[in-house]
Amino acid sequence: MSRISDTDPALTHRLTRRGMLGVAAGASAAALLGAAGTPAAAAPGTGTAASAAGRGRPVLPPGRLGIQLYSLRDKVSTLGFAPVFAELEKYGYDEVEFAGYTQGSAGPITLARLKRLARDHGLTPIGSHVGYYSDDPNAYTFAQNLTKVLDDAQALGLKHIGTASGPFRYGSTVDAWKRAAEEFNTYGAAARARGMKFYQHNHSDEFGFASDDPKVRLYDVLLAETDPDLVFLEMDIFWAYAGRFRFSRRPDGTAAPFEPLDYVLKQPHRYPLFHVKDGVSDPSDQFGYRMVDVGDGDIDYRRFLSAVTRLRGERLAHHWQAEHDNPVESFAFARKSSAHLHSLREKC
Repeated sequence: MSRISDTDPALTHRLTRRGMLGVAAGASAAALLGAAGTPAAAAPGTGTAASAAGRGRPVLPPGRLGIQLYSLRDKVSTLGFAPVFAELEKYGYDEVEFAGYTQGSAGPITLARLKRLARDHGLTPIGSHVGYYSDDPNAYTFAQNLTKVLDDAQALGLKHIGTASGPFRYGSTVDAWKRAAEEFNTYGAAARARGMKFYQHNHSDEFGFASDDPKVRLYDVLLAETDPDLVFLEMDIFWAYAGRFRFSRRPDGTAAPFEPLDYVLKQPHRYPLFHVKDGVSDPSDQFGYRMVDVGDGDIDYRRFLSAVTRLRGERLAHHWQAEHDNPVESFAFARKSSAHLHSLREKC
């Protein structure tokens, strides 16, 4: 994937604005918590945003910060895409990931207009979430309407088109997931023929165990049975750590620990996209975390981004999408997330 030139005037403008955001974030962002060597950290109150940020180079590659518009669905459905994109431009975002192409009470909008609005605000549409399947034969899903899904993605100029649905269509057995993986391979081949990458976005259930073989983690079946040249992954980092909390032991009680970051480091090119969402560790919660704004939680994003973007001594073409499933105030979430992520620096 081509890189954005450091001499591009639009990028220079954005970087200047980001530098200002970074200064503000370094002074005011919440503490980034983290036990040494563990992306999901432990003790609260162990450091400040300024000390966490450090003085090294930014860990966030230029031109790679996006936001999943599901986080702003309240604003999109009332104000429309144009005011939302204008805000995101002010906050220093580079990309957007769609969760639908309608804007509710703001009125109808064409895909051509939507693409143009994003471009006019310096935003690149990078991906979109579409359902995997439905019982409705006419539903807008990969299984029911693959051609239309790809037509729309192509009209928007997307490089990635994916689903946030788990591969549970046929159940949670090994063979059920193999069957779903074959369908994903089909979608991946169709997407590649259009110049796009098909991807699957995880929640926590994917890290559970097969109902017919409790020694097998379902996510491992997905990785093994999908063609790495056709099917890609968007790791939702929050939900991956929630999966680690929920499924660190097999149903028989034997230990089965895993580290979400290790999946990425082993196959970095399979993970072109990430969801950056944060959580406060809470063992009393069923998922082990309470979702909060990026920068207010216990996930060490300086370490996570550094580990991924510095693989093999080079910055790979990964895209980082801020997200919160239910933010208290969606514009405030978007603004805070951008400021925090731009403030993070590698350790000297």
